Amino acid sequence: VQLQASGGGLVQSGGSLRLSCKASGINFSINTMRWHRQAPGKQRELVALITSSGKTNYTDSVKGRFTISRDNVRRTVALQMNSLKTEDTAVYYCAVTFRARDYWGQGTQVTVSS
Repeated sequence: VQLQASGGGLVQSGGSLRLSCKASGINFSINTMRWHRQAPGKQRELVALITSSGKTNYTDSVKGRFTISRDNVRRTVALQMNSLKTEDTAVYYCAVTFRARDYWGQGTQVTVSS
């Protein structure tokens, strides 16, 4: 299983970024895909997930600002982040649980400046 994330960068507060993660080695369409993040000195937290049927769930702090989506043909999961805040600064990871094991992408840095 491989997860390749991209799209991070530096953006000003109020700006937008789009993260993307391409998966291989799994039957992508039947798996729930997730985005997590880890800020310096903090535990990794779940940001958003999307099920195989397209149902989504978000942590409260990003509701209304972030949108998770998936493309089963391209085997990608995206995270559109709008109205970014400085507290969104973190390393973002895509993840999937496959055969009872968690797999993580390499992480992509998102830095929001004030």
